[in-house]
Amino acid sequence: MTDVTNEMDVDRLRADTPGCANVTHLNNAGAALPPASVTQAMVDHLRREEAIGGYEAQTEAAERIEGARASVAALVGARPDQIALVESATHAWTRGLAAIHHTRPLTSADRILVSSEEYASNVLPMMQLAASTGARLEFVPDGPDGSLDAAALRDMLDDDVAIVAINHCPSQNGLVNDVEAIGDAVRQTTAWYIVDACQSVGQMPVDATAMGADFLSATGRKFLRGPRGTGFLYASERALADLEPFPLDLHSATWTSEGYEVQSTARRYEYWEKSYAAILGLGAAVDYALALGLEAIAERIGMLAGYARARLADVEGVVVRDRGTMRSGIVTLTKNGVPAADIVARLKAAGVNVSLSTPDYSRIDFDRHGVDGLVRISPHVFSTTDEIDRAVDVIASAD
Repeated sequence: MTDVTNEMDVDRLRADTPGCANVTHLNNAGAALPPASVTQAMVDHLRREEAIGGYEAQTEAAERIEGARASVAALVGARPDQIALVESATHAWTRGLAAIHHTRPLTSADRILVSSEEYASNVLPMMQLAASTGARLEFVPDGPDGSLDAAALRDMLDDDVAIVAINHCPSQNGLVNDVEAIGDAVRQTTAWYIVDACQSVGQMPVDATAMGADFLSATGRKFLRGPRGTGFLYASERALADLEPFPLDLHSATWTSEGYEVQSTARRYEYWEKSYAAILGLGAAVDYALALGLEAIAERIGMLAGYARARLADVEGVVVRDRGTMRSGIVTLTKNGVPAADIVARLKAAGVNVSLSTPDYSRIDFDRHGVDGLVRISPHVFSTTDEIDRAVDVIASAD
């Protein structure tokens, strides 16, 4: 097999990524190997904190910190004032949900529509709200290709729908939901539209405005190749104008003699304390991705994922579980008679990093398709077909 190539200099990409010398890393949907520039940005700031103090280092780096916010905004087609820099995608997502419920509390008259592929950390707080308020939580069915059925969603939309929550690229089935078509439908209603872009940001172009999202959440650590403990939230004009986050702190609002004033920008969704070293690392990761170009990144990841699917399809007993007309760089599989956890352990022992996906991550999706565990392979631009071949050989030998 020959290596998949495009205009990217793969040797340079691997030289930029020190971890490539140590491991075959096909777990970028979990936590990607960062470029050296990301680690250096963090270390440099920590050294300044060590040398002059945390507050002082923050002040010194203020322009670069805001530069990170501007880079994130450029990444998702937004303005800097629409971006909140937070500690994780889950933090971002739940801040948006809490603001919706705090501003106009849900009641038993409300419905919440959710994709059947939705991630557990998104569904669980909505289940809590449904249990405490009487609101109805409903899962949108899949269409013929296995992705969310946009026509079925339109039929489900009504004046009583308060929230529509959609996972752009689910982590366990390789599909890409058509979030723009979904957004077109949701915009015909008053419902709030929340998009989880955890797995799409960094591996393909993402335009929050074109989606019509009120909130878009993402992490730094996955395909974006940033540090753990980073994430961001995009907030639409409507979310900035009409929603008040809960709870507030002295960063998201100002305590006045008459009461309080909420920040006018997306900083209202942030808290005061955060790791500025991590934020600078996030900014470096975004700048690296922007310099490569998201179209070029998507092309290479797509080719590598397609190569992996084709190789795996030829292995006796292996079932590639990916669905959807549009597919992401996440490749999922099972092997007849071999537990997914055993395959993951064999790969790990061979120096190949992949992920194990289990039903508790996305209960509805796993149950509907009768799957009790998946091996997840997720290459990035620095990956090679030789590395994929190595993984496939291990999978083929598993029994």
